[in-house]
Amino acid sequence: MLVVHKYGGTSVGDLERIENVANRVAKVKERGDDVVVVVSAMSGETNKLIGYAEHFTRHPAKKEMDMLLSSGERVTAALLSIALQAKGYDAVAMSGRQAGIVTDNTHTYARIESIDPTAMKNAINHGKIVVVAGFQGMNKDGSVTTLGRGGSDLSAVALAGALHADQCEIYSDVDGIYTTDPRIEPEAKKLDTISYDEMLELSSLGAKVLQNRSVELAKKLKVKLYAKSSFSDNEGTLITEESNAMEEVLVSGVVLDKNQARVTLRGVSDRPGIAAEIFTKLANENINVDMIIQNMGTDGSTNLGFTVPESEIENAKQVMQTFDHDIEGMDYDEKVCKVSVVGVGMKSHSGVAATAFTILAENNINIQMISTSEIKVSMVIDEKYGELAIRTLHKAYGLNR
Repeated sequence: MLVVHKYGGTSVGDLERIENVANRVAKVKERGDDVVVVVSAMSGETNKLIGYAEHFTRHPAKKEMDMLLSSGERVTAALLSIALQAKGYDAVAMSGRQAGIVTDNTHTYARIESIDPTAMKNAINHGKIVVVAGFQGMNKDGSVTTLGRGGSDLSAVALAGALHADQCEIYSDVDGIYTTDPRIEPEAKKLDTISYDEMLELSSLGAKVLQNRSVELAKKLKVKLYAKSSFSDNEGTLITEESNAMEEVLVSGVVLDKNQARVTLRGVSDRPGIAAEIFTKLANENINVDMIIQNMGTDGSTNLGFTVPESEIENAKQVMQTFDHDIEGMDYDEKVCKVSVVGVGMKSHSGVAATAFTILAENNINIQMISTSEIKVSMVIDEKYGELAIRTLHKAYGLNR
């Protein structure tokens, strides 16, 4: 059996934890399985490197940042390989380039285009444990690229797909996927299984356990994905294809995303193409727009509202100022959050949204924006009510049972 392990920054946060990971990997090898390990930078290392660059300029060149930030994962990969060798295991560390990961040319947020697993397969066939620096690859020009925050998850899933691994295990400081954040609701329950689509919704809506691009790729490549803890031997949560049993469960989880800001545009010129112009400019600046609400136009103008990550609000303001002739007024609210209810059971059960709206109304929580899909209901509310909303919704859908 071939397994891919991925260890996040907290799992390799210091030398003692790297040794703990080495012991875990050694157990896999001892039971007769082949293993490829993907590692993140040690916790805090990436932020430290960003701080070094910003000592010189607030806007360092993205190409140089990729060269700088990719070093954190290479350090961890080399240290883990050394730790395994010290225990008597034949291990080899590889950068993203050496592992055959080829990306597009988008520095700091590259997409994987192809993987040549030849070097890894050769090492595995010679009985080696392969340790790969996550989060990085190489473009066709030979330059180092990085995959964006959480990119090591993406590296692990992509390598599992390219190697046709039997499963991919993502290790972090939590032992699986919970019905909600246990720090907000102590009665949150760990899920044994969850569908790709539910996990994709949860991760894109603010759940931090898995990066949403990695879940999307796992679904596409049909990679059997586990979320586990590097600090316990609990089974974790299996992320897999949807089953009939999953549809019997009405709601799988509720999630809170505090990294939200609302933009309200008043008196927008009501002409064909204005929305396309606004959102194209935002997209060109890599600003992710989530919910959008547009009112019916009257007297040649309309109102338009949308949400963006709070971390991108300043960039969004700059973009909006270029439309001063088309927009009479603009308001920005950074004191909002998004509360979402997720479950594949919504497809075959009615009343899920109505229950959410009723529960929030009973707690005097005003809903500012609503977005729905086949398996989720998201609501923008005042940030100060976010945790209350999560606790009451969690109880209302029986997730504490």
